[in-house]
Amino acid sequence: MRQDFPQLAGDIETAAELRELYRAAEARAARLRLLSLSGRELVQAEPGSMDSILRKSAERLALFLGSRSGSFTRDPKSSGFPITIPGKGNLGHAAVVVAGFRSLDDIIDKEDRDACQTLLGMMGSAIDRADREDAVESLLETLKDREIRLEQLVSRIFSAQEDERRRVAHDLHDGVAQSATALVRMLERSADLAHRADDADASARTIEVARGLVKELRRVIAGLRPTILDDLGLIAALHALADALEQDGYSVSRRIDDDFRRLPGYAETALYRVAQEAFSNIRKHAGGPCPVIIEATSGSDPYGPSLRITDNGHGPQNAASGHAATNDGHQVGIEGMKERLAVIGGSLDWGVGEHGGVIVEARLPGAGQR
Repeated sequence: MRQDFPQLAGDIETAAELRELYRAAEARAARLRLLSLSGRELVQAEPGSMDSILRKSAERLALFLGSRSGSFTRDPKSSGFPITIPGKGNLGHAAVVVAGFRSLDDIIDKEDRDACQTLLGMMGSAIDRADREDAVESLLETLKDREIRLEQLVSRIFSAQEDERRRVAHDLHDGVAQSATALVRMLERSADLAHRADDADASARTIEVARGLVKELRRVIAGLRPTILDDLGLIAALHALADALEQDGYSVSRRIDDDFRRLPGYAETALYRVAQEAFSNIRKHAGGPCPVIIEATSGSDPYGPSLRITDNGHGPQNAASGHAATNDGHQVGIEGMKERLAVIGGSLDWGVGEHGGVIVEARLPGAGQR
């Protein structure tokens, strides 16, 4: 029997080592489980649910340490395991409070302490990510709100401008135009009473000037604020502009989307003013009647509605350089169109056509670009 004692002692030592190995393996598995489960949840957490995931991680940490309770707090005065939030320093204080532990130094096992420190670092990174996403979301909401308010402001500005145009047009129609028309009628009656040839010729010339004045006044009144734009919308107003250009001898081709939808008032006004200015420039610089193409597309996201007007005339003298002459106000008109569109987020391109003439293209932003 005495000879069996050394063998028994060796068996006991082997069993103790196995138990130690088993305990160590269990401890490593517990650390791995703590970090993997909490890490996965923290990575997948949305900003809105982040605090609940952090509380769950704190409770899991407490169970890992054998404590009855654990909680997460952002209270800067709280004690516990500190969580460092990247980039925030002391301003980003948060902590995990575990019953029975005042600090990490109270954790006896170094590997357990290292695992806890790793989890706290993961929690800090998750808090930082959620805070950044919240900040970005808040910024986007602020920008969206400002964009809406800016759009409303632009709409009110354009409405005020167009209201003023309506008032001026009304005053011209009811005042100056009526007086000019009365002048024409009076001159016509005077001509009927004239007997001498010289008097008749002078009266005829005077009548012609007065008729020209009335015609010009009517053109100005129509240009200030066409009622067709208010009543029937942009497409009808574009057709009216094209009809007027055809009456002056130009050949106008129209390529307009059948499904072109009504736009906000300020957007339709902006595109109409572009067409109005483009047609005016064609009359001034094309060198006489020529083919003209007007295209209007409703667009689709991310692109918005567009208007393109092309003529095959001669264009301004220095059109080849991409800049219009300034002495006749042409450049001023182009810059005015660009500014009007830029205010509402649109753009305008002006250039020379492939076969001469001028191309004017206006674009409005799509819904996804606003």
